[in-house]
Amino acid sequence: MTTSSSEQGVSLGMPQLPAPAYPDDVRARLEADGREIIARYPDSRSALLPLLHLVQAEEGHVTRTGQQFCATLLGLTTAEVAAVATFYSMYRRRPSGDYQVGVCTNTLCAVMGGDAIFESLQEHLGVGNGETTDDGKVTLEHIECNAACDFAPVVMVNWEFFDNQTPASARRLVDDLRTGAPVEPTRGAPMCTFKETARILAGFPDERPGAVEASGGAGPASLVGLRLAKGETAPARVVHPRGSGAPQDQSPTTEHLSSHDAPQDTSASDPAHPAGPVAEEGE
Repeated sequence: MTTSSSEQGVSLGMPQLPAPAYPDDVRARLEADGREIIARYPDSRSALLPLLHLVQAEEGHVTRTGQQFCATLLGLTTAEVAAVATFYSMYRRRPSGDYQVGVCTNTLCAVMGGDAIFESLQEHLGVGNGETTDDGKVTLEHIECNAACDFAPVVMVNWEFFDNQTPASARRLVDDLRTGAPVEPTRGAPMCTFKETARILAGFPDERPGAVEASGGAGPASLVGLRLAKGETAPARVVHPRGSGAPQDQSPTTEHLSSHDAPQDTSASDPAHPAGPVAEEGE
């Protein structure tokens, strides 16, 4: 005796309907931008990544309509477009906030306080990983290495850096984003919304005053290898483990080389700021 799918609790459902088309005026505008993007490449298929950013700039995430638009413009199947759109985490699959707040929880940022920051923001915002606040302003997520280890722990907002963060500074940051207060990245261009960022990533000029001139760079610790390759040398600095009681190197310096050789009170692994279990094993 066999049981039906309904008796097994399985719903086969209806086939998914074709994606709705963009309104005529939106499609005309996107087609003009899309043709400009495609003209940059000898092979039109190479334009898929920036085209996905273009449609993401329209709706804040890559919709089925956006995928169909890209497929039609490039002569691809929607399956081919979807394979790319779902492979890269920079393309959103569902509606998200004006500000994508990503907390690095990879190894170094985690031990320097990234885990504590992420947990604090989840509680403060009342959202989980990948979720958006009710006002539609902030989407919180943990992200992998931002290649800014000398500024750990790092938070990124729409791909702009906020370095050497603490739980308290990160909470102030998201509060300012939600209220519309001015927010300046540690380095890099001034803040803009996620949709505006997506259009810039599609390859269109950032026309905001001063945005192009604003710049950021690697920290001194990141550039040690480059200096050595150029034959430059620097005096050795001895940095003892925190809490060892040994004196720190007192060589003159105008700035901390990094958050590692000048530890801040940002680390969840700092003995003065424990983040792990306080109970003894077996309790």
